[in-house]
Amino acid sequence: MEEEGLLLASPSSSSPSLLSGISNVSTRPFVLAFTVCSCGAFVSGCISGYSAPTQSGIMKDLNLSVADYSLFGSILTVGIILGALICGKLTDLVGRINTMWIINVFFISGWFSIAFAKISNRSLFYPLFFNPKVIWMLDMGRLLHGIGIGISAYLGPIYMTEITPRNLRGAVSSCSQLFAIVGSSLFYALGTVVGWRDLAILGVIPFLVIIPLLFFIPESPRWLAKVGREKEVKAVLLSLRGAESDISYEAQEILDYTEHVKQQEDGDSGFFKLFQRKYAFSLTIGVALIALPELGGHSGYSYYTDSIFTRTGVSSDFGFITTSLVQMLGGVLGTMLVDVSGRRSLLLENRWWERGTSILALISVLVYFASYGLAMSSIPWIVASEIYPVDVKGAAGTVCNLAGSISSWLVAYSFNFLLQWSSTGTFLMFATVTGLGFVFIAKLVPETKGKSLEEIQSLFTDPLKNSTP
Repeated sequence: MEEEGLLLASPSSSSPSLLSGISNVSTRPFVLAFTVCSCGAFVSGCISGYSAPTQSGIMKDLNLSVADYSLFGSILTVGIILGALICGKLTDLVGRINTMWIINVFFISGWFSIAFAKISNRSLFYPLFFNPKVIWMLDMGRLLHGIGIGISAYLGPIYMTEITPRNLRGAVSSCSQLFAIVGSSLFYALGTVVGWRDLAILGVIPFLVIIPLLFFIPESPRWLAKVGREKEVKAVLLSLRGAESDISYEAQEILDYTEHVKQQEDGDSGFFKLFQRKYAFSLTIGVALIALPELGGHSGYSYYTDSIFTRTGVSSDFGFITTSLVQMLGGVLGTMLVDVSGRRSLLLENRWWERGTSILALISVLVYFASYGLAMSSIPWIVASEIYPVDVKGAAGTVCNLAGSISSWLVAYSFNFLLQWSSTGTFLMFATVTGLGFVFIAKLVPETKGKSLEEIQSLFTDPLKNSTP
């Protein structure tokens, strides 16, 4: 109780008004940074939504079989796993902004590779898949997209949480990630009226906004402190918060905690430092929050909505448009509530609704996607980006990203087979996983709303504190 009193009395822990919080994020550098991250999430959504409406056009124009197109669709997941493997190390090594440049190269190259794919006698993946019909530029483009998504899934939330004031951190991160839903919905709609090559060219348009803005957005102050560029931390914070803002306490807190972390290093600064006992609690929380939505069936619902609605006699177009709308509405509501109700409360409400509706048909799917948009689409990554100290954040991001990507692939691959086995059994199994997730969140996940990143990370790495979350 004594420590809680000290925290409440500290300048960094006081609850600033919403108006002052908004004024702290209305500076030009912050708005530009938010725009870049939102456009990046939008691009990821466009990529995810590209394959569904273009399947018939690509197969007809390039004379592909179902197996050929399945390779094109599934190789995205391979790329995501590859991106997850390198995301943490890359962002720690070259910084958040330079990593954004690299991601954009992957995305732009991928779109052009798909747009200009031609029939070839030999596939790039011929030695592996023994299928000379597959168009190598088509597969390469999808693979590059997957790598870009694998990196950006980690980078976007990390960067936004590191530059946003504590009282708006959840809302800003959620709002940024909401654009992924918008991108997916837009490309599905456009794909019904635009050819697949033209749709790929349209995918390049967001980069006309992103590329110029990358020259004007600041590096993360916490990454600057981590790599020893202390003199730049205050300057960056002033640009993000405004010249009239008092950033002395925030800057000192970042520098002091970074120094504290460096002093605690015992000579092991590699990847496996993450698996020390003091990080066990935070690693468990991060991996579980990222993997549970996927193991609860999200990839199956997302990728095979058409199959689900077909079984219920509902038009797939109507179903997709409706689910997109309710997911966006859920995302907007979640953005409004995440810094009011808190991360933990929304996660619990979300898991309850998912558990209660997993075995129903049309209404169940709509409620599922609404609840997913409300919390699970963004909050797991918000929490994961908040709880790790700078010395293990890259390694933790890699592990969490891999856990989510592999879980997503397992569900996406097995979903149709499970439906053939038993529809009721499939959804009961997903409902059970979701129910276990509810218990996990209720018992183990603490609230991070209103705390600075340094306070949160101290809470998770102090065994006396995290024993009673």
